[in-house]
Amino acid sequence: MTDNNRPDLFDLTGKVAVVTGGSRGLGREMCQAFATRGAKVVVASRKFDACATLAGEITHTHGTETLAVACHVGNWDDCDELIATTLERFGTIDVLVNNAGMSPLYPSLGAVSEELFDKVIGVNLKGPFRLAALAAEHMQAHEGGSIINVSSTSSIQPNAAEVPYGAAKAGLNALTIALAHMFGPTVRVNGIMPGPFLTDISKAWDLDAFDARAKTTIPLQRGGQATEIVGAALYLASGASSYTTGSILKVDGGSAWAPA
Repeated sequence: MTDNNRPDLFDLTGKVAVVTGGSRGLGREMCQAFATRGAKVVVASRKFDACATLAGEITHTHGTETLAVACHVGNWDDCDELIATTLERFGTIDVLVNNAGMSPLYPSLGAVSEELFDKVIGVNLKGPFRLAALAAEHMQAHEGGSIINVSSTSSIQPNAAEVPYGAAKAGLNALTIALAHMFGPTVRVNGIMPGPFLTDISKAWDLDAFDARAKTTIPLQRGGQATEIVGAALYLASGASSYTTGSILKVDGGSAWAPA
């Protein structure tokens, strides 16, 4: 039975949500989900055409306003431009999702160049720092808001192929907690810690080997589907999480800390 007088805890009507890495994978699903709840959505990623295509699809399907912005979050000038462009268009930012990330392969740690290391830190940690700082200062001066940093289970259980990436995401976890203290009570800052999701990145995996391993190392015995990030994102973006800040929510099928 539905109580028509009960507010929708996940309602985002009139809110402005900015999602980096928003044109595909988990970011794409979050953009779509925010739009279904009434938010105006800013789709940001390095490739403008991909952002514009998704923004057009969202407007056509959900009737909500959208904005496509090309942004390499490892570049502070791009971060500044993303925030400025959003404020110029919509006048406010209510939700920021730092979702853009990268974890390039390397043959050995000694083969990791300074340029590659800096890129990994730049996209996964430096960019989120800059965007969160700018967005939070705006939110704090206005009606508050929510910042969501997308981490990874590699931040707590990195493997040999994810050393710089795991270190950057561990830094993002620390940043999440520190910013929650710094910008409370009006701005909530939380993290989502995804485990293995079957997005574009999984196309490079040996999926037969992954499926076999998942049966013994992941309690839910499978990888996640991109749509399964939506519940956590809507919770943290909306009033449903009004007493939640400085939290990092695992969405990983139980894989982190599971026995090998």
